[in-house]
Amino acid sequence: MLTVDLIPAYDDNYIYLLTETERGAVAVVDPGHAEPVVSDLERRGSGLDVILLTHHHGDHVGGAPELKRRYGAPIIGPHADAHRLPFLDTAVGEGDTVTVGAETGQVVETHGHTSGHISIWFPDSRALFCGDTLFSLGCGRLFEGTAAEMWASLTKLRALPDDTHIYCGHEYTQSNGRFALATDPDNAALKARCAHVEALRREGRSTIPVSLGEEKATNPFLRADDPGLQAAVGMAGAAPAKVFAELRARKDRF
Repeated sequence: MLTVDLIPAYDDNYIYLLTETERGAVAVVDPGHAEPVVSDLERRGSGLDVILLTHHHGDHVGGAPELKRRYGAPIIGPHADAHRLPFLDTAVGEGDTVTVGAETGQVVETHGHTSGHISIWFPDSRALFCGDTLFSLGCGRLFEGTAAEMWASLTKLRALPDDTHIYCGHEYTQSNGRFALATDPDNAALKARCAHVEALRREGRSTIPVSLGEEKATNPFLRADDPGLQAAVGMAGAAPAKVFAELRARKDRF
């Protein structure tokens, strides 16, 4: 099993430090900044065995070269972004696996936010590291991909078990919740989730991880094929990808 520690970085990024409990292997996911990772590892007296990247954006990869230099940890990331990640040691894509000690993660291509984005799903630990594809109560902007690509990526992630723990790239839940409530104001589960999020943030606590089951009930971007949500946005019966595109456009203007 994996234990997962959140390391805040920049204004709202999360870096994730993974420890595999059987062999003690340690991995880091999306180290946009090296210093907080080094500080955490030194506090533990730990090394670093592998660096995992979901996409090429600097706030997710900026610390990877320094961590590789310091610890000798290989860097694994998306093959479609290999030309933008010259420090990669192993490029992976759909259907490939990565290992952290005795734990095996499955690579899922989740294009949309970028053209080469991947997510990594560790089924034994029910842990999903989804970078900037899926956020709690939201999803990533479409910087390089299309709405249809992002909708296809989200439906892949939505198919995972409800007890999956979502570890996303940013603490955006509070602002995402405000848009979600404006879009789907009669959703009782969403109202309860947003109230809980507001309480967590008042206490300075993280809203991550969150279960995929909660997201399926409350995240409008996972519900573009839900007749109730389609009606709420005035698009009853429309193709889900078109509903998703409208939701994403509204969020961009919100």
